[in-house]
Amino acid sequence: MARMLPPQPGCRLTAWVSVLFIVMVAAWPVSGQGQWGHGGWGGQSGQGGGGWVSWASTAQQGADMGMAEVIRSEGYRNLQNSEAAKNWQEAKTLEIQNRMRWTETYFEMRKTNREARAAETGPAVTQEQAIRIAKAASPPRLNSTQLDPVTGHIEYPIVLRDSIYRPYRDQLDRLFADRASSGGSIQYEQYSEIQQTVSKFIEVLKEHVDDYAAGDYGRARTFLDSIANESRLPAG
Repeated sequence: MARMLPPQPGCRLTAWVSVLFIVMVAAWPVSGQGQWGHGGWGGQSGQGGGGWVSWASTAQQGADMGMAEVIRSEGYRNLQNSEAAKNWQEAKTLEIQNRMRWTETYFEMRKTNREARAAETGPAVTQEQAIRIAKAASPPRLNSTQLDPVTGHIEYPIVLRDSIYRPYRDQLDRLFADRASSGGSIQYEQYSEIQQTVSKFIEVLKEHVDDYAAGDYGRARTFLDSIANESRLPAG
């Protein structure tokens, strides 16, 4: 029997079992002329052998064939692993690209939304513009004949001289007289009381809006707004 080849480093046990089997078959005693005859495994095609390919006739040939099969199997497995790794990498790259496109689309939509809202609302108001708007919206200041800065005397429009408004006139007269005597400055409590009195005055005026001409009512309402505004400003 032929000598078995020692296992090479890194080869698997199952591969070497296959090699050993091939070597043993190849080294099996043969009859005739070194090949199986008619009807045997090594029969030639068309001679009763069923078309089988001849086996190796020596142990070395069997070993070489077994090693070739092992190498072929290892190469096929490596090829399959390489293809699987390539497919996985392509799938991962596609996933990353899809995520990037989704993120870019999301932020692009937000940008478009902000720009659309900005176009609808118009440019932001500057500080100077805000001051001008506030001044334009404020009621006009009362002159010295309407509100005496020295005595605090208030000259009311004719509509507000109605007797139904006397409680509110008396209260405002006192508060502005105190303001004048203190040099035109008031405390927060006085300021708050003026605002509350003017608010009540306006509410009662609204209840009698049908009693006055539109022009008279408008002048009376503007006067009360100016009184409330004067309490925020220094006298004079």
